[in-house]
Amino acid sequence: MEQRVVDRLRCPVCGEALAEVTAGAARALRCPRRHSFDIARQGYVNLLAGRAPHGGDSAEMVVARADFLAAGHYDIISTALAEAASAHHQVAGGDDAYPLVVDAGAGTGRHLAAVLAALPEAVGLALDVSKPALRRAARVHPRVTAALADTWQRLPLADASAAVLLNVFAPRNGAEFRRVLAPIGRLLVVTPAADHLTELVDALGLLRVDPAKADRVAASLGGHFAEESAAVHRQELSLSGPEVNTLVGMGPSAWHTDPAGLAARITALGEPVRVTVAVRLGVYRPA
Repeated sequence: MEQRVVDRLRCPVCGEALAEVTAGAARALRCPRRHSFDIARQGYVNLLAGRAPHGGDSAEMVVARADFLAAGHYDIISTALAEAASAHHQVAGGDDAYPLVVDAGAGTGRHLAAVLAALPEAVGLALDVSKPALRRAARVHPRVTAALADTWQRLPLADASAAVLLNVFAPRNGAEFRRVLAPIGRLLVVTPAADHLTELVDALGLLRVDPAKADRVAASLGGHFAEESAAVHRQELSLSGPEVNTLVGMGPSAWHTDPAGLAARITALGEPVRVTVAVRLGVYRPA
C-alpha cells in the first residue's frame, strides 16, 4: 500500500495510527491497540469498524460503469475535477510535500486517477463501500490506496489530513468532510444538473433528478462549508443502443428498471442516441 497514505489513516475503532504488517502471505493494517484490518489480495483494505449497512454498487453495476467511463463518455467530469484541484493547489501553494486527495464514494477511481495525473506530487485515497468497485480502484493508479469504508460513519483518517476531497454523485457527510479536510483544503462536489440525461428520463422511465437537489446539498454541508464557486459542465453524447444500456446499468436506475422492457425501449430510440451530460461542480472551502 502507498505508505504516504497509510501514514494518514487512522483505526476506525480507536483512532490510533495504523501500520502495515505481514504474516506469511497475509497482509493487514494494525494499530498499537492491535485492532487489525485485512488487506485483500486485490489490494484494498477493509477499514469497516462493523458491518456496512449495504453493499454498495453491485458487480454488474461496476462493470457497466467501468466500460462506460473507459469509453471517455464522462471525461468531462474528470477534466473539470482535475482542473479545479490543480487551480486550487497552485493558489494554496505547495506546503504539503505529498498532498492527499480523498475520493469519498470513489467507485472505480477513474476521477481520482485523473486528479492525481494533474497533481504529480499528490497521493490518493479511494473510499467506497462496494468491494467490486474497490477491486478496480486499488489498481487504477500507482499512487492510489483503496479502502472499504462507510462514508456515513467516522472516516478512517487523521484530522486535517486531506488537501482535496472529491465527492461525485455520492453521499455527503458534511461534519466528517470538514474534520478530515485541511483548513486551506477544498471539497469538490459533483451533482447532476436538472437536464442531466434528460433525453432518456421519459423515454426509458429513469429516475429524475430531484428538483430539490441543490437545497439538499446545501443542507448536508451547511455549517461546515461555504461554497466558493460553482459551474455547470455540459456535453452532448452520441451513443449506440448498447452504450445506452450500459449507461442505465451503471446508475441508480439499474435497481428500478425491467431488463426486457428496457431493451425494447432502447431499441425504439434508434441510433445514434443523443444524450446530454450536465453536471454541477461546486467548490467549497471549510467554514
